[in-house]
Amino acid sequence: MDHVRTADRAGPEAVELRHLRGFLAVADELSFTHAADRLRVGQPALTRTVRALEESLGARLLERTTRRVGLTEAGRRLRDDLAPLLARLDTALDTAAGAEPPLLRLGFTSVLPEACVPLTAAFKAATGAGVRLVRRDAPLAGLASGACDVAVVRGDVPEGGAVRSRVLLREPRVAVVARGSAELAGRRVLDWAELADFPLVVNTVTGTTRPELWPEGRRPRLACTADNLDEWLEAVAAGHGVGVAPEPVARRHAHPSLRRVRLKNAPPVTVSLAVAARDAHPLAARYLEQCAAQFSDGSSG
Repeated sequence: MDHVRTADRAGPEAVELRHLRGFLAVADELSFTHAADRLRVGQPALTRTVRALEESLGARLLERTTRRVGLTEAGRRLRDDLAPLLARLDTALDTAAGAEPPLLRLGFTSVLPEACVPLTAAFKAATGAGVRLVRRDAPLAGLASGACDVAVVRGDVPEGGAVRSRVLLREPRVAVVARGSAELAGRRVLDWAELADFPLVVNTVTGTTRPELWPEGRRPRLACTADNLDEWLEAVAAGHGVGVAPEPVARRHAHPSLRRVRLKNAPPVTVSLAVAARDAHPLAARYLEQCAAQFSDGSSG
């Protein structure tokens, strides 16, 4: 039976596991719609679940507007504390159910770097563990919510003590333009500085390029934003502006109305592996060590 807050039954004792999983999914996706799709529940039911958690704890965990969902300070603390605990609980349940071999979940966003293929093969050979790939449209590819144990992160790893990281590689950027663009569709190469003259479409969740990368006073205008890769592709295809992405991402997610243009003098995109700074999966550190052994330019964060 579902718990309902009443005058004689309230507080943390009313919290159920489904409340915590629902909150972590929203904290990971920063979208009730995407979180509901991931959990395969209705959005109204998920909204009620998160609201019940907030009422039981007596704290607001999420800031909601018509355009976005954000975490409050209490929400960030709960996410950071809860994610590794639920990950360990899932591991314990799998072990009790006789799940073999040990499993490491490798999270990524738009596309897994090719370098992860030999890295994962070497890790599996050294440990005997399995590796499950988990795709999440979230800044830390599901690491913050406990959906993965090691995350492939493109761009800057968030500062603070929540994660530790190691650089895996660096990827070149390319411009993505609409085929119908009179000014850019015929270009084979663009200089990074030239893009300041064109409006920019930005993926604010997993994207790696924002106007702040250009010098102050010579930055592109922000045309519009997108919450995921598919929205970003469609916005560029509709002619709202130019997109910029890591070359492997743009190549893998081809679109009939878009073409890639090589960029000169563009800063590369850093690709890192990140794990939780505390209560990490026991095999997560081994994966980072394998990265260090195979990629000499990796550096600890």
